[in-house]
Amino acid sequence: MAAPAPPGPARPSRTPAPAGGLLPLGAGVLAAAVLAALVALGATGALTAGALGDPGATARYGLPVARTVHDLAAALMVGGLVLACTVLSRGSRAFDRALRTAAAAGAAWTLAAVAVLVLTYSGAAGSPLGAPGFGAGLAQFTLDLPLGRALLATTLLAAVATTAAAGGTAYAGAATAAAAALAALVPLSLAGHSAGSADHETAVTSLGLHLVAVTVWVGGLAALLAVWGCLAPAGERAGSGPAAAGVDRAGAARRYSTLALWCFAAVALSGVLNASVRLGGWSGLASGYGALLIAKTAALLVLGAMGWAHRRRTLRTLDAGPAGSTTWGPFARLAAGELVLMGAATGLGVALSRTVPPAPEQAVETGLAEDLLGRPLPPPATPLRWFTETAPDLLWLLVAAGLAAWYVRALVLLRRRGDRWPVGRTVAWLAGCLLLLWVTSGGPAAYGRISFSAHMLQHMLLTMAVPPLLVLGGPVTLALRTLPARRDGSRGVREWLLALVHSSYLRVLGSPVVAAVIFAGSIIVFYYTPLFEIALRTHLGHELMMVHFLGSGYLFASVLIGVDPGAHRPRYPLRLLLLFATMAFHAFFGVGIMQSSTLLAADWFQQVGQGGDLLADQHRGGGIAWGIGELPTLFLVLGVAIGWARSDTRENRRRDRAATRDGDAELRAYNEMLARMAERGPGGRS
Repeated sequence: MAAPAPPGPARPSRTPAPAGGLLPLGAGVLAAAVLAALVALGATGALTAGALGDPGATARYGLPVARTVHDLAAALMVGGLVLACTVLSRGSRAFDRALRTAAAAGAAWTLAAVAVLVLTYSGAAGSPLGAPGFGAGLAQFTLDLPLGRALLATTLLAAVATTAAAGGTAYAGAATAAAAALAALVPLSLAGHSAGSADHETAVTSLGLHLVAVTVWVGGLAALLAVWGCLAPAGERAGSGPAAAGVDRAGAARRYSTLALWCFAAVALSGVLNASVRLGGWSGLASGYGALLIAKTAALLVLGAMGWAHRRRTLRTLDAGPAGSTTWGPFARLAAGELVLMGAATGLGVALSRTVPPAPEQAVETGLAEDLLGRPLPPPATPLRWFTETAPDLLWLLVAAGLAAWYVRALVLLRRRGDRWPVGRTVAWLAGCLLLLWVTSGGPAAYGRISFSAHMLQHMLLTMAVPPLLVLGGPVTLALRTLPARRDGSRGVREWLLALVHSSYLRVLGSPVVAAVIFAGSIIVFYYTPLFEIALRTHLGHELMMVHFLGSGYLFASVLIGVDPGAHRPRYPLRLLLLFATMAFHAFFGVGIMQSSTLLAADWFQQVGQGGDLLADQHRGGGIAWGIGELPTLFLVLGVAIGWARSDTRENRRRDRAATRDGDAELRAYNEMLARMAERGPGGRS
């Protein structure tokens, strides 16, 4: 007789919420969104024919409807996947329903994205559907124009995410689908009004942050209601052992509430930044665009009040157990109303995206260099201006500030528990965050795209100076000591961090040879291929470059001097050999740049450069690549040497303790062996 199967995650004793409750809610959300979009666009006159002609009523009215369905489906898919990855227990009925919901939403998103692509071209070209030459024009729009390529990329990524969600049954599949779905939002932030704003980089980054926060917030709540009937009320958890219990309604609601609070803050911050870029001043509020912005802000405030009501009242009813957590109890009813208002706000967002903002999309009196950079040119570089000029990058401002704030908060938690943490690690981490902030938003960022030597300085600091400081901070160890552990089979930040540390991917990437090849070899691939000019010309390419070189530097430094679990660390002599070989490669690269007679990214630097001999500046960049590595190399050598000495000290202490326990048995055995060899004599006979 086969052994009984182990108990699975919780199955609620109540019947799941009937489709008759969810379907009317979904229809109400969609109706509110479409109605808000059409009314707002009609009030601002955005539904009239374009300058190139009338594409017909189908395109004029169909595009807002398709875009509304597109945004709502994208939100439901992203929210469902994020909910599955961060809130729900794997293998539970709620987890499975969240994945199915996300896959269905992804299919709707993909189809709506196709409709948006076709109708956007129809409206932009003033060509009705089915007009002569419509197909050829659509193909040219899709392949040749930035807006068409962005919409095509979103469509393809949405299809990939849908396929991954449909085939996923565990956290790995859900995480893959979530990554693809979030990546599908990136092209949307690169198109539209933000792409043409005077402060291009801030507008694009803030819009990307806005899209991610909105989709997780709105879609997460919709997905939570979709799986609500599959969650057990508090006090009715089944199974044996804490892991088998699964998350209940109260736990899921509280986790989503924390996630929603962060999303609310991100939406508010990104909304303020977008408004400051597009309105062009307080007078812009008097425009149609400003009126829509005011209405959307009012909806955001009301949603914030509803979230406060959840935290103050309805979450407490869930803690009361079955008596307070009926299928459509106070929490679910207020959440349903909140979701309808979110739908209306989504419709206003669609209207905003199709309404011309009062601020001009391009600066009027700027030259080619300013247009290419997306910001004014800085004054000529001087030693002082390297520390006074700024080019704030919103993404890295948030990253550096967030990393420093998290570290300080984790230290406070340790202190409250009475635990100690090395001061040196704290100093190294905060210094790394400060240096990262300066490299990405200070002088190196201000001059890094207009001068090859400045770019090389930024690159070398980012990949060789910042990572060792961050590595010595021991962030993984600190996180594992301070983050709460979950016992219900779901994954929080700590569980995902452990999964990453023990994953086969990190085992491969963290091997010494692979880390060294990525660290050194990617420099050749980057500078001697079109990737270099792509990183200079595009905001996305520039950000990906920063992420890659910071990540490769961190991985390599972890192999050499890391204190956290994860990367494989060879013996100390091999670490020194690996370091010297890699730095020698860096030196050869620098010498090659110094001796080159061909300009890298010549067209770009000729267009944005501030005069002077560009080839001489490139040679200076080669000298920086060669020379700036000396100090970080010395730092790493000292780190390896100190670690080696400490390792020997620990080994000697271990041997001393062992000798104390066994009366130095190892030394006695060694002396006895020498005595036997001496008795045998030179010929091996006694």
